[in-house]
Amino acid sequence: MKSEVRAVRPSGNLAPDAFQAFFDALDEPAAVCDVSLRIAAVNPAMRRFCAEHDISVDVVAEALANAVAPEDGQSHEIDLVLQSGTSLVLTLSRRSDTVAVRARVDTEVISGRLVVAERALLEQARTEGVLLDLGRSVAEAGGEEELVAAVARGVKELFPGRAFCIRIVDARTGGLTSLYAEGRLKEGAHEPLVLFQRSVEKTNLTQTALPQGRVTISEEVPLLFHGSTRAVSAPLVASSQLFGAINMEYPEGLDADPAHDERVLLQLASQVAVAVKNAKLIDELTFVRKYLEELLEKANALILVVNRDKQVVVFNQALSALTGLTKEQVLGRDLSSLVADSEQLRLVPVLAAAMRGESVNNFETRLLTRDGGEVRVSFATSSMQTQPGEVEGVIAIGQDVTVVKELEKRIIHAEKLASIGQLAASVVHEINNPMTAVATYADALLQRSRMTPGANPADQEKLKKILESSHRILRFTRDLVSYARPAQDRPERVSLNAVVDMAVGFCEHVVSQARVSVQREYASDVPPLAAVRANLVQVFVNLITNACHAMPPGGQVYLTTLQEGTEAVVRVRDTGTGIEQRNLSRIFEPFFTTKPEGRGTGLGLSICQGIVENHGGRLTVESTLGQGTTFTVRLPLATD
Repeated sequence: MKSEVRAVRPSGNLAPDAFQAFFDALDEPAAVCDVSLRIAAVNPAMRRFCAEHDISVDVVAEALANAVAPEDGQSHEIDLVLQSGTSLVLTLSRRSDTVAVRARVDTEVISGRLVVAERALLEQARTEGVLLDLGRSVAEAGGEEELVAAVARGVKELFPGRAFCIRIVDARTGGLTSLYAEGRLKEGAHEPLVLFQRSVEKTNLTQTALPQGRVTISEEVPLLFHGSTRAVSAPLVASSQLFGAINMEYPEGLDADPAHDERVLLQLASQVAVAVKNAKLIDELTFVRKYLEELLEKANALILVVNRDKQVVVFNQALSALTGLTKEQVLGRDLSSLVADSEQLRLVPVLAAAMRGESVNNFETRLLTRDGGEVRVSFATSSMQTQPGEVEGVIAIGQDVTVVKELEKRIIHAEKLASIGQLAASVVHEINNPMTAVATYADALLQRSRMTPGANPADQEKLKKILESSHRILRFTRDLVSYARPAQDRPERVSLNAVVDMAVGFCEHVVSQARVSVQREYASDVPPLAAVRANLVQVFVNLITNACHAMPPGGQVYLTTLQEGTEAVVRVRDTGTGIEQRNLSRIFEPFFTTKPEGRGTGLGLSICQGIVENHGGRLTVESTLGQGTTFTVRLPLATD
């Protein structure tokens, strides 16, 4: 029994109403299709045809929708097995944009054909569904581990009852990066990677692209699991690079079609390989990005990046530590808001030059700090350009020069003091000559007055005062010159009490100006020391001077000497304001000082510590806020 169904198109241009009448009046079954074979409408004859042969119009529509339209002037057939056991053969032919569909119905079909056809269609649909779900899963995977887990779920759903192994390798080295096995692997089965020759030939993988010694190609698929009888394998290849392999094995007695499984596995492997490649690229990019971010963040340099809108996009830890500003407080702000007002005009041409792609070196400016202060920094700028060469931002790398500038100021101040010291030596020389004459004449007048009968005792007392004062001045200038003279670093036996007394003598003016008093508590039995006298005097001059500066008028400086075991000990204690705990740990750092500008260089205590340690001793400090500070000098006693 044979019948026909076809889609026709009338010649000429008919009005819509005329065409509908013509279409409905046709005696033969007809359907209106577009060039994609989608049915737009069927005529009454078509409905009768389908009803007569127990065929749903939807079945015909689905068959046409899944078919491929023939080329112009060509034709082909679609053989569709229906649920009733009827075979519907559709013949498609195309002229221009008209597709004619003829159908013949053949009831001479054995029942086995129907079962096989339906099972094949269902299996194909299930496979395509699993692959579609797997594609979504691997696309959403957050990393290689999640990707492998998604692939494992897909393999178990596609191939139940099989043992399988998923191995992911590094494309450059061939080293194993991930392994998933469903089954009991043989010992040492995961490496090296053995690829099946036939599967490799279906990819674009070449022998030269394989890492030497890590991957081999074999004519047979090796069995990786205990209890397996057969195996299929598919390499994971994308962009002519190997990213791993999927091995699947069959236990004895499993009913399966290895040829079909291999085709599906290759299809699956192709999809997975692209996902693995993308995941590895994302991992590498993420690693590089995090590495660069960490490099900028933890770098031991000041790093600042602004975009084209002059907004801060990078503000590293070194800058945060220097300014006290956190990243959250800075990111997104205009750069000009971070510099001092007086620096705004200087900053504009530097940024303009950087935005033009020009580099700027050694640009010094002042950044604002969290507490309202300023720090001086020196930056070198460089432009960040896109691939087309457009400047998208500026990176500035710099260093804190606040300390350097402060050191420069203090060095200049120290040079001034040195110049004054040299001048003082000349002044001392000029003083010594007339003072020697004063002392000599005063002594001569005093002797004559004593030998003159009836001399006025008051005049003699005045001459004594002149003589004593002149000798005091001469003694002071002599000690001053001795102290200022460069030390020979050759120790001699010295008396500790005499050294401390000499230091007190040098500090008489400082003590008087500070309006404080000095209390001596010397032990008389302290043995002599082996020391460079001038250097020790320098230590105690500095400690006494600091004590005077730390006290209000009326304060007291206590100088104590004693012997403790094999050490001579000197304590210099004041009744001043004390030192804050946060400054106590830095008190011996070079150039650190809490004194006002011009009162010190910050080098005194550092030099004192060096002198004491060179003598084999120790210099320590104890302080309590509001009660005072005690410096303790411990020096080894002289040995025979």
